[in-house]
Amino acid sequence: MLISCLGSPAAQAKDSASRILHDGFDSSGFTEEGGLYYRENSEQAAGTAEFQTKVRRSGSGALKLSVRSLCPASDPGCSERAEIWERTPLRVPYEIPVWYGFAVKFADPIPADDHRYLIAQWKREIGPKAQGDFSPYLAFRFSGGKIFVTVETNYHPDLVSSPQNGVCPDGATPVWLRPETNQMRALVVRPPDWKAADADRFTSCTEKISVTERGNAIPEPASGWIYFAVLSKPGPKGTGHLEVFANGKWIVSVKGAIGHSDGGLGNNQYFKFGPYRDGAPDVWSLYYDDFIRSPNCEDVLKQAEYCRIVNR
Repeated sequence: MLISCLGSPAAQAKDSASRILHDGFDSSGFTEEGGLYYRENSEQAAGTAEFQTKVRRSGSGALKLSVRSLCPASDPGCSERAEIWERTPLRVPYEIPVWYGFAVKFADPIPADDHRYLIAQWKREIGPKAQGDFSPYLAFRFSGGKIFVTVETNYHPDLVSSPQNGVCPDGATPVWLRPETNQMRALVVRPPDWKAADADRFTSCTEKISVTERGNAIPEPASGWIYFAVLSKPGPKGTGHLEVFANGKWIVSVKGAIGHSDGGLGNNQYFKFGPYRDGAPDVWSLYYDDFIRSPNCEDVLKQAEYCRIVNR
């Protein structure tokens, strides 16, 4: 059995951190070894999941996830989702490092509008006593035909400055301050054709989060299959560490205050992927393949030389 009976939730989480999960979506449903499921609830009413064989990266199949137009224009808080979740007993403790790999391909037509789209996100569990709505500490987003990546943490008014001529000083990162939710969102990956208008909300700079660009651009959405390899290690007090690779190329390293430390939050992190947007017309579809989660870099990222550098 993939999920063993270990007693306390803390013991279960510690054990799950050492597991390797993998699903190539080659069957007619989720495999036990993958530890994934499609969440059936009202938020996912606009979504569908299809195990299909026509479009695939490897193996005999891939997962097609779609959302259709459902949200009324009168409800700005409504969203349309078709997200796949890790099973709750398999979640990893919040500040333990873990590697994720997944491949995504944008189906035609690829949206080009300036709108809120997400393709993957990492979050902290939210307990029943937590106050507020907490954004993902790491999110792969899409708008205006461009993929970009953001990191969220608590609002830190100290060490915040304004950009000079639109550029943050050395050691600082563009950030969108959201004091009303005790959060701030940092822009950590942007494509080469990113324009000032694309970042109209990221009008401040913070030294709480440091970004090291590795000299490679995030792929274009229309380029075909994109395989992302990601190291996830949140650390709201400044010990966070994220790495992002795409198609075997090192995109960015992020360190510092990553994630939330508010009271009432849960003990674990979790990953979910799939199309998620504010209400929009028409159907939006994404294909996913080759999901893997492992404590070991080498299982997710095949470039061993990068693993040696990151693991130092």
